[in-house]
Amino acid sequence: MNGPLAGLRVLEVGHILAGPYATMLLADLGAEVTKVEPPGGDLSRQVSDAYFASLNRGKRSVCLDLSASGGQDHLHELVRDADALLVNLKPSAVERFGLTYETLKPFNERLVCVVLTGWGMDAGDRPAFDYVVQAATGVAALTGDPDGPPALPGYSAVDNSAGMAAALGLLAQVVSGQGGQIEVSLRDVMLSQLNYHAAAWLNEGKAPRRLGGAHAYYVPAQLFPTAEGHLALFVTHDGFWRSFAAEAGVEGYATMAERAARREEVVAAVTKALSVDSALSWERRLRPLGVPAAAVCTLPQALVEFPDAVVRAGEHRLVASPFRIPGHQLSYGPPPSLGEHGGV
Repeated sequence: MNGPLAGLRVLEVGHILAGPYATMLLADLGAEVTKVEPPGGDLSRQVSDAYFASLNRGKRSVCLDLSASGGQDHLHELVRDADALLVNLKPSAVERFGLTYETLKPFNERLVCVVLTGWGMDAGDRPAFDYVVQAATGVAALTGDPDGPPALPGYSAVDNSAGMAAALGLLAQVVSGQGGQIEVSLRDVMLSQLNYHAAAWLNEGKAPRRLGGAHAYYVPAQLFPTAEGHLALFVTHDGFWRSFAAEAGVEGYATMAERAARREEVVAAVTKALSVDSALSWERRLRPLGVPAAAVCTLPQALVEFPDAVVRAGEHRLVASPFRIPGHQLSYGPPPSLGEHGGV
């Protein structure tokens, strides 16, 4: 293995997405990640080979029955040589399988143990899946048309975000040079990502409104229909507005405060101006001006547009790691077969 995390040995116990995504990011950077899978394997293996590969490239797989004494003995042998363990299970399973720092400390005092759950270790086994947490933390209520029902974004925003947070917490504790336990929950990560919405409510009593995807503070910052397709326009300061308004022929609304106060007027004026040309044409016109704008495209279109974001890992073509290191080429190993590297 190569990369900045070469030599870091990480164990992973968990299923599907948040935990495996966290450790895949570490594996992309050179860590040696060993999946500790039950006899039936990670549940994501049942979805499809491509789905499993998208979360588990470059890892090793050891198949263990952690409910049996032999499986526990093998786990403890792995722990002795590991730097970190990342667990993504419900709290009762974490305790039942002895996957906490206090339980594993006798086998490796310097072990970093990251426990990733839905609601926290003290919250019991309340079911926690991505879309459920989006609903429970206010995300769904923010999403969708103002006159329509709440909506979901269509991808695993909570799981992926929690995976990144868990990877960061793991590395922070490793850097400290001390063993210990860090707990991350899907709930806490999602509430953290609603930062300015939460601050407005807690400090100013301003509840967030569903604005059809429009930004709560910046105007105009949303999707707009055009003569052909939709355009994402994100005007965050007056300089952007001046450049856009001059190109689009929109008059007035010179300051951010005025645009926010007269949101409906501004949106109507921008919608009218954008209706005379296509989204792609507007993107080409606004890009040289430095105005943040992009035509809405599909994922297949985006992958064609950005071929450098696609890599090969064994037999699979996958999206590359989000980390780019000048002068260094990350390597991507194939996903492991169940128990490929040992177990019972």
